[in-house]
Amino acid sequence: MVDDARRIGTPERPLRLVAVTHGAPTAQNRAAVIGLVDGVASARPSLDVSIAFVDAAHTDVASALVDGIDDPESIIVPLVLSAGYHVRTGLAQGLDRLARRGASLADGLGPDERIVSVLADRLDRLGLAESDAVVLAAAGSNDPRGVRECFETARLLGARLGRGVTVGFIAAANPRLPDAIEMLRAVHPASRIVVAPYLLAPGTFYDQAALAGADAMAEPLLQPREPAAPDLVDLVLDRYDEVVERELLAEA
Repeated sequence: MVDDARRIGTPERPLRLVAVTHGAPTAQNRAAVIGLVDGVASARPSLDVSIAFVDAAHTDVASALVDGIDDPESIIVPLVLSAGYHVRTGLAQGLDRLARRGASLADGLGPDERIVSVLADRLDRLGLAESDAVVLAAAGSNDPRGVRECFETARLLGARLGRGVTVGFIAAANPRLPDAIEMLRAVHPASRIVVAPYLLAPGTFYDQAALAGADAMAEPLLQPREPAAPDLVDLVLDRYDEVVERELLAEA
């Protein structure tokens, strides 16, 4: 994180949060994500914080980014857990069209131990037992790097829980979530199969995961009727600060 002393006399740049959704966001999805934005704005009142929702299933992500940026000096933090195609290609292409005006793109949120902490908390709320088999349900990506990041998150969660965690993808990658659940049921017939959704908020993918055949499923990372976890707020601000730090070093 950037040392506060280095910010003296330097106005902070606007923070633009881009929620990349998979289908039109529902009211619950919007409310949950806006709760995160509210938490970020409260934690750093000196920042001008705003949010844009981009429907990656039906929208040119690059064009939506360009059209949605009010201040070209913004630092854009994509609200995605794995930096797959939409971040590395769609948002980056949009940023190329904004770069001459000064906009910058931060990294996606995951993998990160703070996300793992919230995942573990969601499972704890569900009453996770020692005999339960855990599946990390990830959205999936056509980008192999995004897929690897999901497996890394499963590894970190397994280390936190002290047990193996299987990955199942809702779309775009294998193994698919129903297949992962079926495999675990065959290997551990006496165990409860519990899904940990590696999903930011309720929405299309969460609904699909709920139908995949598990015995229980935890809540997503954000909920519409509760404040965002401080770990997630800190993570967003750290992604912003990483860009500020990088640009300060480049100017030095």
